[in-house]
Amino acid sequence: MLKRVQHDEKRWGKALIACLALLALTACGLSPMYAGGASSGAAQGIAAVDIPAIQGRGGWLIKNALDARLGVAGQVTPQYRLDVRLDDSLEALGVLNDDTISRERRILRARYQLVELATGAVLLDATAGSDAGIDVVSSEYATIAAEQKALENLALEVADRMATQVAVTLRSRAAAGQ
Repeated sequence: MLKRVQHDEKRWGKALIACLALLALTACGLSPMYAGGASSGAAQGIAAVDIPAIQGRGGWLIKNALDARLGVAGQVTPQYRLDVRLDDSLEALGVLNDDTISRERRILRARYQLVELATGAVLLDATAGSDAGIDVVSSEYATIAAEQKALENLALEVADRMATQVAVTLRSRAAAGQ
């Protein structure tokens, strides 16, 4: 009987802590990014971002990922332009005694600027990047496939970071009433 009471007390204690944490979270002023849905100012601003073509395969992958993430409210007349410049590199990491490469590192970096079309003002000037390690194997096809898959994964990660920063910038701008 004593074990059951102690078990119930622990469960109630955990539930009480969870409730207090939720109350503290709402008291700190946090609110959802897209509060108000697709009709919110933040969502409308995000949907009004035009993304010109970005050079290279990595640029094509990033542009597609950004279009998918930033088009949350449908088609809106562009008010902003997101200019992106990519730096995609592949470097040898592991070099064996016979001068063969056993490991590579793929690095994808993006410098981007969010420009307001009406005024030409730069609202955001930032960078985002990521890297991945690739094992070089005896099959050239497998190595090329691994390099391409690494680029796809890196492009998605960099696009996520960029979209988040653009969303935060436009949300802050909408909250300020600009």
